Amino acid sequence: MNRYEALRRSEPEWFRNDPGGIEILRDPALVRRARREGTEAQRDAPAGRMAALWARLRARMRPVPAGVVSANRYVWYLRDPVRFPDGRLGLYDRLLPPPDSSPGVVVLPLLGPEGEVVLIEHYRHATRSRHWEVVRGFGDPGATGEENVARELREEIGATPTRVTALGTVHPDTGLLAQRVELYAAFVDGVGELETGEAIGRAVVVPVREAEAMVADGAITDGFTIAALYRARLAGLWGPDGHT
Repeated sequence: MNRYEALRRSEPEWFRNDPGGIEILRDPALVRRARREGTEAQRDAPAGRMAALWARLRARMRPVPAGVVSANRYVWYLRDPVRFPDGRLGLYDRLLPPPDSSPGVVVLPLLGPEGEVVLIEHYRHATRSRHWEVVRGFGDPGATGEENVARELREEIGATPTRVTALGTVHPDTGLLAQRVELYAAFVDGVGELETGEAIGRAVVVPVREAEAMVADGAITDGFTIAALYRARLAGLWGPDGHT
């Protein structure tokens, strides 16, 4: 837990306890109880009295670890000992951005005088399938949003932004992820070499209405892409006819 305690001191906002919320525990005795109860909750209830007793003994002897489960340059995986509003103790997992990172960016690339949408077909390891998406990526430490936008466009589709519009922020999964991601639309000078090393297979340029139809019929399921298209329309980037 030493790394976890160091993180508590350096990033106190990550461990803020609000009234009526889920309390992150600090008392060592409560932390031990939370680990034991979290271990028992994660295992199927064993059949039989002796099996149940043995399961509780194992939970006491080898409770699920808490604290910093893993950390790298992209994401920190924490398992917090907590008290729920109903009084139960247990463990709660969450993923956070590294302490020195800037927010990730989602970029809606627009091309030509009509502002047509550039979509990339991206193979994603998590789903083991291909998705139609806009450009996105993690933020570099110390970089501004527009610097991250320019870098991601260059890396993923070999493009340079000529005009960038901020579309606000989104929290992609408030049940697990602490990341706050910035949304942008960017007019680009063209589409160049794709980042095939990141499993980007191809790029297409489609009218806005077609991109929105792909959302409606389920061809686009990526939440970031849907959010960027919706926020761009709310921002008035194009009219009812889908033209900029």
